[in-house]
Amino acid sequence: MPMTSSYPLFITFLVYFALLFFLGLKAYGQTKSVDDYILGGRKLGPTLVALSVGASDMSGWLLLGLPGAVYLSGLSEIWIGVGLAFGAYLNWRFIARPIRIYSERVGNALTLPDYFEFRFDDQSRLVRSVSAIVILLFFTFYVASGLVGGALLFENSFSISYQNALMGGCFIVVFYTFIGGFLAVVWTDAVQAILILLALIIAPLLVFSLAENSESIISHIDSIKPGSTNIFSGISVIGFISLLSWGLGYFGQPHILTRFMAAKNPAQMIVARRTGMSWMIIVLFGSIASGLAGVMLFAEEPLGNPETVFIALNQSLFNPWVAGVITAAILSAIMSTVDSQLLVSASVISEDIYRVFIRPRASQAELILISRVAVICVACVALWIASDRNNSVLNLVSYAWAGFGSAFGPVIIFSLLVRDMTSRSAVFGMFVGAFTVIIWSRLEGGLFDLYEIIPGFAAASFSILMFCKFTPEKNPKLLKQFDDIKSEINS
Repeated sequence: MPMTSSYPLFITFLVYFALLFFLGLKAYGQTKSVDDYILGGRKLGPTLVALSVGASDMSGWLLLGLPGAVYLSGLSEIWIGVGLAFGAYLNWRFIARPIRIYSERVGNALTLPDYFEFRFDDQSRLVRSVSAIVILLFFTFYVASGLVGGALLFENSFSISYQNALMGGCFIVVFYTFIGGFLAVVWTDAVQAILILLALIIAPLLVFSLAENSESIISHIDSIKPGSTNIFSGISVIGFISLLSWGLGYFGQPHILTRFMAAKNPAQMIVARRTGMSWMIIVLFGSIASGLAGVMLFAEEPLGNPETVFIALNQSLFNPWVAGVITAAILSAIMSTVDSQLLVSASVISEDIYRVFIRPRASQAELILISRVAVICVACVALWIASDRNNSVLNLVSYAWAGFGSAFGPVIIFSLLVRDMTSRSAVFGMFVGAFTVIIWSRLEGGLFDLYEIIPGFAAASFSILMFCKFTPEKNPKLLKQFDDIKSEINS
C-alpha cells in the first residue's frame, strides 16, 4: 500500500540527502591524491572499517530481497543468511588481515588488479587486464540491482513513475561518490549502517508486540501461510545447498576486500571483525523478522511485489516523520552498496586501464578526474540495465555475487596460502570461474538448478591447483617475498 508523497516524508528525505552531500563535500576537501580517492590513504579505524564493510556488503538485498523472499516463501529462505554469516566470518578471520598486509607490502596496491599484478610479478599485465574486465562486467549488474531497489523505493514512497524514480536515485548516489571518492563513501556507509540497524529492529518488533507471546506469533503466521515457519518447508537438497553456498561469495567481492586494504592498522582487524559480525547478525535477524511481520500485517491484502514488503511495513506502521527516517534507512542500504561498487569500478578504469595502458605518466589530478568520469560512465550502463522494471533485485545480486565469488574467491585464497602460485594459474582460475558462472546460469533443470557459484568456485579452485602442481612458481625473489610477508602475517 504505497504512501503518497507527504510533507514530513519529503522533508526527512531532504535532510538525509543534505547530510550525504555535506559528507561528500567534506571528503572532497580531503582528497588530494588518487590514493585518497580510491583507498582514503589507508587511514580507516576498526569501527569505520566494520560499518563500511557491513553497509557496502548488504545492499538493498537486505531490506528488499531477503524480506521479500521470506514473505513469499517463509523461513526456508533463512539459509541464505546462515551461509552469508558463516562466509563473512571466515572472510574476516582468514582474509582481512593478510590482504591488508600483503596489498601494502607489494607495491602499495590500491585495487585488486593492482594486488594480483604485484603479487605474481606479472610483467605481461595479463592478470591485471583479465581481473579488470571481470570487475567491470559483474559490477555493472551489481550496480544495476541497487538502482532497481532505489527506484522501487522512490516509486512506492512518492508515487512517481519507475523511470523518474530510477533517474533520481541514480543522481543522488553518483553525486557524492563523484565528488568525494572513498572517504565520502566510507563516511556515508557508517551513517547508513546505523540507520539500517535501527530500521530492522524497530519495524518487526512493533508488529510482533501486538501478539501476546512468541507461540501465538508462530501459530498465527503458520495459519496465514501454512509451512512458512518451517525452516525446511518446500526446500530441496539442491535448494538448501544453493542457499548455504552464498557464503562462498565473500572471498571474492572487490568492494569488501578494498575495505580491508584501507584499514589503518592490520592489528585492529580483530576489533573490526567483532564489530562487523555483531552488526551483521543483528540486521540479518531483523531482515528475516520483517518478512514474517509482513505475512502477519498483510494477510488480508497480499502485496503484488514481495520485494516491497519492508517498504509497505514502514509506511503502514509509522507516522510520516518516522516513516521518512526509516525510508531513508532503506535507501541507505541501497546506496551504501552502489557507491562502493561505483568507486571500485571507477578505480579499475583509472588505475588499471588508463594509468597502466593509456597514460602511464598521468598526474594525480588527471587520474582523479578520470575516476570521476568513470563513475558516471559505469552508472549510465547500469542505468540502462536497470531500466527494465521486471528485473529482480535478488536475481541481479545473485548473478554478480556468484561471478565475483567464483572468479576472484579462489584466486584470493590461494594467493595468500600457496607459495608457488603463478600469474598464469590466477588468470586461468579467473577465466574458468567467470565462464562457468555465465554458462551455468543459463542452464535449467536438475543439477543445473544448483546455484552457479558452487560449480564456478569448484572449477576455478581445481584449475588453480592443477597449474600450481604442474607449473609452480620458480622465481626465487618472488618466493622469498611470499615467505617474508607470510612471516609478518603469522607474527
